Amino acid sequence: MKTYKRQISDYILLLLKGIAMGAANKVPGVSGGVVALVGGFYEEFIYTLQKFNRKLVLLLLSGRLKMAYQYVNGSFLAVLLSGFIISYFSVSKLLDLLIVHYERFVWSAFFGMIIGSIYAVKKDLKLISIKNWGFLLLGILAGISVSFLEPQAQNDNLFFVFICGIVSVSGMTLPGFSGSFVLILLGNYVLLLVDAVNALFDTILSIFTGNFDIFQDGETMRLLLVLAVFTLGSIIGLVFFSHLLGYVLKHFKRRTLALILGFITGSLGVVWPWKNTIFKTDDLGQRLLDANGHDIVISYQRYLPNWSQDTYICIGFIFVGIVLVVGLSLFGTKTSGNG
Repeated sequence: MKTYKRQISDYILLLLKGIAMGAANKVPGVSGGVVALVGGFYEEFIYTLQKFNRKLVLLLLSGRLKMAYQYVNGSFLAVLLSGFIISYFSVSKLLDLLIVHYERFVWSAFFGMIIGSIYAVKKDLKLISIKNWGFLLLGILAGISVSFLEPQAQNDNLFFVFICGIVSVSGMTLPGFSGSFVLILLGNYVLLLVDAVNALFDTILSIFTGNFDIFQDGETMRLLLVLAVFTLGSIIGLVFFSHLLGYVLKHFKRRTLALILGFITGSLGVVWPWKNTIFKTDDLGQRLLDANGHDIVISYQRYLPNWSQDTYICIGFIFVGIVLVVGLSLFGTKTSGNG
């Protein structure tokens, strides 16, 4: 793996990228892997995760902790993970609030960010062969297919939660593949990224305030167990997908990027700003709720916008999203050699 020499300023920038990646992972339709790709640290991220292997275990068992830390590119991972944690308890909560009150504007910004991501990937990819164009088309078809799948009912079975962790974490390693949207399709987005995360936040807050009664709350303990199983699945999924993607990037880089570019393009429908959410209802038209009191989403109805002030504002946010990602891509290209 290429060695990266970083200054303090580079680590600060990497922390900000980690915050952005963490926030993207939580938003349905947006992939954290895209942030890594346009931010110029995608390959380092994949190859770093590949270091979680037999050699690392042997280093740890022999007590050579410093060597193990260096082997797994520990500084890089520590800063990136810090960004994830900061994001999940700050930026991602702000995004949740913005989606509730300004949903269409938020989706417009994300739509623009996906368009900007397409440019970021395409500028480094030369589709010079029919096979590459074929992989591009295959990615587009796969992205479109996923965007029209219908969500399933919530399922808190621990084995299923474990599988959700393995599958959803692919959004961090595969640009364009939104792990959060996969969780919506599997029916467990609210359970795993809202209820369980909030339970962890409330538990940490209670501990710091000296209130340990929360450990007597059966529902909180159930959610913490669910989160632990989901986290375990995510870690295993990260290591598995990193080894798989590391191999294909090494041997089939151009075809892999063509497939990723196609998937990002095809997934634009997931973040199309102009859509209505269809909820599950009873015979009287009343919304049905899951076990935790949340609405049950069954599909999304997309439509073309009319030309109104609201639409013009949405288009403005689309351009903002494009500029942000293209700017990040250009800056990431300049700094990828050292950060």
